[in-house]
Amino acid sequence: METSVVDVPDRGRFEIRAGDRVVGLASYHVEDGTMALPHTEVDPSVGGQGVGSALVAGVLAAARERNLHVLPYCSFVRHYIQEHPEELDLVAEADRPHFGLVTADR
Repeated sequence: METSVVDVPDRGRFEIRAGDRVVGLASYHVEDGTMALPHTEVDPSVGGQGVGSALVAGVLAAARERNLHVLPYCSFVRHYIQEHPEELDLVAEADRPHFGLVTADR
């Protein structure tokens, strides 16, 4: 399935689309150089196909491009960051313990 991640700022969310169909979303709020990520969801009809991971990858890429830190309140986003440690730098070091993202070298 070919998808694209699109920022829809007037709705406060990123959408992942398959063609013109929205198959998932990640809500966000940006304040003081930080993007809070409270919620993601994926249409159950496309579950298990990597849509959620593609969505989070796109959101984190956008945050990086905009030089924003992220607050991964959503458990799926936290799990994605745990599975992709190269993205850990997007969470400010001081915020990592709050999200259970303390690195193993501590």
